[in-house]
Amino acid sequence: MSGSEVVSLGCRLNIAESERIRAMLAGEDNVVVVNSCAVTSEAVRQTRQAIRRLRRDRPDARLLVTGCAADIEREQLAAMPEVDGLVPNRDKLDSRIWNVPERAPPAPSQHTRAFIAVQNGCDHACTFCVIPQGRGESRSLTVPQVLHEVERHLEQGAPEVVLTGVDVTSWGHDLPGSPQLGTLVRALLDAFPALRRLRMSSLDGVEIDPLLFELFTQEERVMPHIHLSLQHGHDLILKRMKRRHLRADAFDLVGRLVERRPDIVVGADLIAGFPTEDGAMHQANLSIIRDLPVIHGHIFPYSPRPGTPAARMPQLDRSVIKARATELRAAVAEKQTAWQDGLVGKRLSVLAESDGTGYAENFARVALPHGTPRGTILDVTPTRVEKGMLT
Repeated sequence: MSGSEVVSLGCRLNIAESERIRAMLAGEDNVVVVNSCAVTSEAVRQTRQAIRRLRRDRPDARLLVTGCAADIEREQLAAMPEVDGLVPNRDKLDSRIWNVPERAPPAPSQHTRAFIAVQNGCDHACTFCVIPQGRGESRSLTVPQVLHEVERHLEQGAPEVVLTGVDVTSWGHDLPGSPQLGTLVRALLDAFPALRRLRMSSLDGVEIDPLLFELFTQEERVMPHIHLSLQHGHDLILKRMKRRHLRADAFDLVGRLVERRPDIVVGADLIAGFPTEDGAMHQANLSIIRDLPVIHGHIFPYSPRPGTPAARMPQLDRSVIKARATELRAAVAEKQTAWQDGLVGKRLSVLAESDGTGYAENFARVALPHGTPRGTILDVTPTRVEKGMLT
């Protein structure tokens, strides 16, 4: 294989940035880029694994690593014999770093949905999180910049747009007048009436402004699927994490969303085995899943990250953390199965992926008829649940 290749690990923001890097490197010969993740120790392990695999597959290529791990784990990655160079995370969208023309032509997206990075960095200081070390302070694209990016993807035929970032709901805090995310979403919907589906990546519930809440509950083109950065279900752990919400805030927000839009589906990030978590605190974490309509769960076994306050707190045994993560995942799976059963016989609008499946508005995964073209939106009525998927 010759030409350039970009491998993306981790978050949706990395996916969006990898598309930009892929466009900049179009036409370059024998270059491989790993856009890495460092959110957990497992993510770093997967980054190392990807580097070794790519070196085996592309022994003659120039292999470069960027992303959060390229900053946070810089010395360790630089010492790997497979790595030819590191690109600082903050510079990876600068064409000069890659020694390519400044206005490289955009390449068609390799993903069905268009991931638009509207914000980067984070100004908060959650005690478990290492990402501000790799992403820096919060900074936002302006409304015209976002509209330009969305227009480019729509011209390429993107049927769905996903707004993403490190802390998406902090979008606009650094811009003149400090606009809120709802302002951006309203401008986007008004500018592109032909856009059929707009989805949001993970949101911090305490930063959801009134206009964004209104759009989530009243605008049909905003998908009825909200993924919240909850992290835990016990107030003391939330305080030790330096989160800005408490358990009651999560219940209040979700209750108001469901009351106004009953078909909305909730996803959540939850951490298992945070330092000092006892059995009762773990049960409170489990009850978030059982007591709220959490259907899509991202469960992270806690792992200490370098330089974070939580790494200096009393740690739990790894076997305990693993067992609690397993319980949380099982609770999510139970809720998801019951929810899927309730969707059998109901008509869903599904966006087709390239693997024979697709995602409904509520992010239900659906097996589609053989040969359905990628990017097609079609109405289907599932008849059963098979292998964890509506069919």
